Amino acid sequence: MGSTSKSVVDLIEASSGVHFSGFHMDSLEQGVKEMELTTASATEDLHKQPFVIGVAGGAASGKTTVCDLIIQQLHDQRVVLVNQDSFYHNLTEEELTQVHDYNFDHPDAFDTEKLLCVMEKLRHGQAVDIPNYDLKSYKNNVFPARRVNPSDVILLEGILIFHDQRVRDLMNMKIFVDTDADVRLARRIRRDTVEKSRDIGTVLDQYSKFVKPAFDDFILPTKKYADIIIPRGGDNHVAIDLIVQHIRTKLGQHDLCKIYPNLYVIHSTFQIRGMHTLIRDAQTTKHDFVFYADRLIRLVVEHGLGHLPFTEKQVITPTGSVYTGVDFCKRLCGVSVIRSGESMENALRACCKGIKIGKILIHREGDNGQQLIYEKLPSDISERHVLLLDPILGTGNSAVQAISLLLRKGVPESNIIFLNLISAPQGVHVVCKSFPRIKIVTSEIEMGLNNDFRVIPGMGEFGDRYFGTDDDDQQVVAPSQ
Repeated sequence: MGSTSKSVVDLIEASSGVHFSGFHMDSLEQGVKEMELTTASATEDLHKQPFVIGVAGGAASGKTTVCDLIIQQLHDQRVVLVNQDSFYHNLTEEELTQVHDYNFDHPDAFDTEKLLCVMEKLRHGQAVDIPNYDLKSYKNNVFPARRVNPSDVILLEGILIFHDQRVRDLMNMKIFVDTDADVRLARRIRRDTVEKSRDIGTVLDQYSKFVKPAFDDFILPTKKYADIIIPRGGDNHVAIDLIVQHIRTKLGQHDLCKIYPNLYVIHSTFQIRGMHTLIRDAQTTKHDFVFYADRLIRLVVEHGLGHLPFTEKQVITPTGSVYTGVDFCKRLCGVSVIRSGESMENALRACCKGIKIGKILIHREGDNGQQLIYEKLPSDISERHVLLLDPILGTGNSAVQAISLLLRKGVPESNIIFLNLISAPQGVHVVCKSFPRIKIVTSEIEMGLNNDFRVIPGMGEFGDRYFGTDDDDQQVVAPSQ
């Protein structure tokens, strides 16, 4: 090992003196460029895509009532209802002559391709014209189409809306309205005799010939795809309240959290936004930058600790009473990615008394782009939960290298929690796709990366601003990741 390598090892051992930044990985740069082509457009689309809710169930089960109640409770959001009934095929002249023998409850009765086209446009922020199907002429061109604008929430409702996997794949939530068959039949009789002026004999004949067999053969089997099953339909106000609460939670999340359930963005408040404003301001002094960065880091660390396993524990209080609480995870350590990650160590030590902290350094040596990883980790790290510390997640290259090293040391992927202040979507994609079982905890998701692979809007070179150094002071130089 050369003298340069030895000096780096000494730095890791001492954790003092000159601090090193350096996480731009030439060996992975081509892979990142290729990833950019696929993730950049996907990231742009994420911010435009609405929350899509599928609502299925038998005819007259109360699907429309459930949708109406959800819309009422989400009055402060842009919500649109798309009915599968709008996408019935136009009947041919031959089919019109035998309309009483036409099965409107069969999957083939719907123009699913047109529905998919409409949904694709809505999901990408485009206004669409939805057909207004006439149930008397059995045509979709009798009445003007309904203009629907892009929305925050799309309710996609229909008896067979779960039948086609391509339609199901568009949904963020799937609800099945489960209502007793006798109740559905009674509602259908009342609706068709009063609203459609049909005699009860015709209604019963159609029910036994088409409606019930279609429910048993096509609708009921799709119940297994539902995330939520609502008994009693619109009468179940408790279920609807819980659904609306969940929707509001999801709408408040960054769209990446909907894709990667192990990504956690701490809840934003005016205090957090104010601290971000200060540390992102290029004019902020070093003293203020460190002060507010430390506050944000402490919040991220506390949130990350909340994802550790715990055991129930009972204690006796000074009043002699029994208090049932939890015991902290004992097998824990931190690992900081030098040098920026070292800025997070004090917050971790303040939260976890006596915690062991290892170090990893990734840097470029010479002009050949060779990447070396130096580490000083606890000998029993494979038996511990690991909090990986690096304030900025950019391309994800450094994180991949660091996590790969931890895995080689025997740390289970699910035992790693990656803590950072800000994350670029590209880095989130890289890390979450490479290691789907680790958790990422961050305080904000960024817009993306610029052509130099720097996070934007970002906060500059974090290590330089935190430790008060610049490029002239460093022996190893590379863009921060």
